[in-house]
Amino acid sequence: MIEGYTELNPCKTYLITGSAGFIGFFLSKKLLSQGCQVIGLDNLNDYYDLTLKRSRLKELEKDEGFVFIKGDISDKKVVSYVFSKFKPQIVVNLAAQAGVRYSFEQPDTYIQSNIIGFYNILEACRHSPVEHLIYASSSSVYGANTKVPYSTQDKTDNPVSLYAATKKSNELMAHAYSHLYNIPTTGLRFFTVYGPLGRPDMAYFSFTEKLLQGKPIKVFNYGNCFRDFTYIDDVVEAVTRILCNPPIQKFEKGSILDGIQYAVYNVGNSQPVQLVELIRVLEQKLSYATGRKIMANIEFLPRQPGDVITTYSNSTPLEQNFGFKPETSLEEGLEQFVNWYIDYFGVK
Repeated sequence: MIEGYTELNPCKTYLITGSAGFIGFFLSKKLLSQGCQVIGLDNLNDYYDLTLKRSRLKELEKDEGFVFIKGDISDKKVVSYVFSKFKPQIVVNLAAQAGVRYSFEQPDTYIQSNIIGFYNILEACRHSPVEHLIYASSSSVYGANTKVPYSTQDKTDNPVSLYAATKKSNELMAHAYSHLYNIPTTGLRFFTVYGPLGRPDMAYFSFTEKLLQGKPIKVFNYGNCFRDFTYIDDVVEAVTRILCNPPIQKFEKGSILDGIQYAVYNVGNSQPVQLVELIRVLEQKLSYATGRKIMANIEFLPRQPGDVITTYSNSTPLEQNFGFKPETSLEEGLEQFVNWYIDYFGVK
């Protein structure tokens, strides 16, 4: 391991917001397996099937180290209560309204959760000091950038969706609070996270459903679309390594930012895949799992507002600072997802 790296500390209390969500569930499960005390906070909204969220939550509640609070981070009283009662040392804010296209339909929910909610988390960290705040950003902050792979050194001032704008706002808010109130913060720009128990609104999930039902699959920008698919286990491993390793203080002579503890990392597989290729791999995995030939009926359509053509992560800083780089292949990851999907939904 790299010099100065601190291993996960099971003696600390970890607050995971969005604990019934995809990443939140797997991260909570990993921490619990290491003997950690995990406080889960989630509003259990109905953005997608609540059955899946409840399944995740039921699994977590089997562990006596897990305490669940049903509540919304946009409710300041709830957030204040959780911080005052449990006094978490490490906070991971994964609660957010996700989805690019949904932001065109319900913009209010993005402001409420992603802006006001994150502000409440920052304020709680300000008044109940924590050792480290880690929060979910997104590859969407790169917006209209055409230079690839995306680097955290690139400008991110051209968002093409409200969702992206709220995630960029989170990074700016965290920077301000790190500077003003000495809160160590790390933002993680996740790149298309996938895997078992994933979000039904994600392309790989909905494609699987349509493939099994023989329904047409809509592929936008006439197939000229690439995504840096990152397997859930890799994402959780990256987050786990960062938890007890807040950014080192940056000393810049003559700068007002002298001593700030602030960092942002890409968490991506660094292997962009065309969506058509994703569908081909799903065809293969589903055909093998079901014992019948699965063929896609693809409908190519124009590019939609808010879509970006390519996401491609430069995850070198993550590897340099934490000795880890996501590397699960799409074939391996989709095989795990398909096996779970077949079993969970009882596909014949």
